Amino acid sequence: MRQFVFLIRHGRAEYKPGRLYGWTPGVHLSSDGVEDAKRLAVRLEPVRFRAIYSSPLERCVQTAEAIAAPRRIDVKTVEDLGEVHYGSWQGRSFRSLARTKLWRTVQLTPSEALFPGGESIRGMQQRGVDAVEEIGKRHRGGTIAIVSHADMIKAIVAHYIGLHLDLFQRIVITPASVSVVAFGDGFPRVLRVSDTGEFEDFRPSERKRS
Repeated sequence: MRQFVFLIRHGRAEYKPGRLYGWTPGVHLSSDGVEDAKRLAVRLEPVRFRAIYSSPLERCVQTAEAIAAPRRIDVKTVEDLGEVHYGSWQGRSFRSLARTKLWRTVQLTPSEALFPGGESIRGMQQRGVDAVEEIGKRHRGGTIAIVSHADMIKAIVAHYIGLHLDLFQRIVITPASVSVVAFGDGFPRVLRVSDTGEFEDFRPSERKRS
């Protein structure tokens, strides 16, 4: 039976640009991000989700709740869908980080990157893929929404498309965008990446409803 997993990036957040926030608590959607989430909920109206999961960080939960509200579905948070654990990099400016040797590793060979006091990018990808696989087992044949972060979604998409992790920085995931992976045809198929359009083709047909 075919299953669709919608990987959704949260809307725009209220943090100031130029700094790595990561797991910093209290970072909510900005006013523009709230509008992003509302428009996203409208775009996804044709899709019948069986369950909605989210990173525990506020900006993701707010986005997930906007999608869940008209469906009366409870959002379930999963720790392993959260941001990269950046360790001592968290909170620092990109300008200061760009001067480090590790910055070049993160950009060019991210499979070798390990954040001081944090986790590796490879470890982040593994926990994200494991979370998707576990969630998929709970809802066989259903369509699932997962709200997470740009790097996590990039890493998950790279895994299912068969792209080496060292190339995952070539994928761009914009705020409030949707990437879709289909399972059940013998191997996963990546149907959309960073899509900001409509999803009318996912609306269940009358025949399927009956």
